[in-house]
Amino acid sequence: MRLSYLLALMVFSPLASADLAGSSDLDVLPRFPGAEIVRFNQQAEQERVYPQGTVRRISGRLRYEREVLVQGALTAVTYELPRTHSANEVFSAAREALQDKDAQLLYWCQGRECGSSSLWANSVFGNSTLYGSDDQQAYALLRLAEPRQDSLVALYSITRGNRRAYLHAELLKADEALAKVLPTPATLSRQLKSTGELRLPEQDEPRPQWIELLARSLNLDSTLRVSLSGANAEAWREALIEARVRAARLEVGESSGDGLRIDVLR
Repeated sequence: MRLSYLLALMVFSPLASADLAGSSDLDVLPRFPGAEIVRFNQQAEQERVYPQGTVRRISGRLRYEREVLVQGALTAVTYELPRTHSANEVFSAAREALQDKDAQLLYWCQGRECGSSSLWANSVFGNSTLYGSDDQQAYALLRLAEPRQDSLVALYSITRGNRRAYLHAELLKADEALAKVLPTPATLSRQLKSTGELRLPEQDEPRPQWIELLARSLNLDSTLRVSLSGANAEAWREALIEARVRAARLEVGESSGDGLRIDVLR
């Protein structure tokens, strides 16, 4: 699916005639073939709180494990998806397209682990079109690569009870430089098991925050064995063992290249 999707995006196609008047695609996210824009919002100044955890309402207030608060120029697009493709399929294609451009995945959840779809639709995004089955939702928050490292992209997909599927995408360019934001351990674990690899080009040497983060991520599944590659792969292995990742689960691969690469051993 991914290859056919990317090939299709290489051919420029104008906005579909059914698109909402005055709407446009995000310049960082090519449109999935056959999708139509049903809602569009552009604000020169908007504050957003993007969750990095399950969305819950406790004592009348929204609660998340972690969050990213950002203010700046917002562009939000909601697509109705072609009936021939599932919401999860289109969501995956969008996430992969962004990561292929070296966007950093900060959070990723699927299904009921995201929380209540009604809270995502009405409280997080303010878009009732996005209310559907808790089992049929997915959310990802990504930070764009340089030189647009102060911009975030949020993706949310949902299938409604009438079987109509939607992808919502937001691009927020922050007014000020974004502070360092780390992914969650569960996000790295999901990415590693889903794609078979983690590419961390900026992590040349073991640093305390990343050692703890990767150790917690790897220990979410104690059966997972991985290979570490990079110029400092051996140092990473020793640091992770010190952080209580079993030595038998860690092998050293290629000892060259920038940053750190983690590959699942089958």
